[in-house]
Amino acid sequence: MPTIVVEVMPKAELLDPQGKAVAGALSRLGKSQYTGVRIGKRFELTVDEVTDAVLADVTDLANDMFSNSVIEDVVSITVAGSTPVVHDETLAVSIETVDEN
Repeated sequence: MPTIVVEVMPKAELLDPQGKAVAGALSRLGKSQYTGVRIGKRFELTVDEVTDAVLADVTDLANDMFSNSVIEDVVSITVAGSTPVVHDETLAVSIETVDEN
C-alpha cells in the first residue's frame, strides 16, 4: 500500500525553540560543525490507491489540519513507493514519488 508523506516545518523567519535547544545540546557535546537545527513534523498516510483526488485531499489536510499557516509551512508532500503519480500542476506543494528501496 502506498504511503503519502507530508512534511511541515516552522516558518524560516520564526524562532524554533526546540531546534535552538537541540543546537545548544549539540554544541555542549562538542558537535560544533552543526550551526543550526530546525525541528518539524512528519505525517505518514497509508492509502489504498494514489489518485489526483487523494493527493488534492491530502494537500487540503496538510494546509488546513496538519499545519498552522501562521507559524508553519508545508514543505513537501511525497508519495513513497514505486507507484507512478500523475502530477497536478494546480496543487500548492511539490509532489514527488520516492522509491523506498
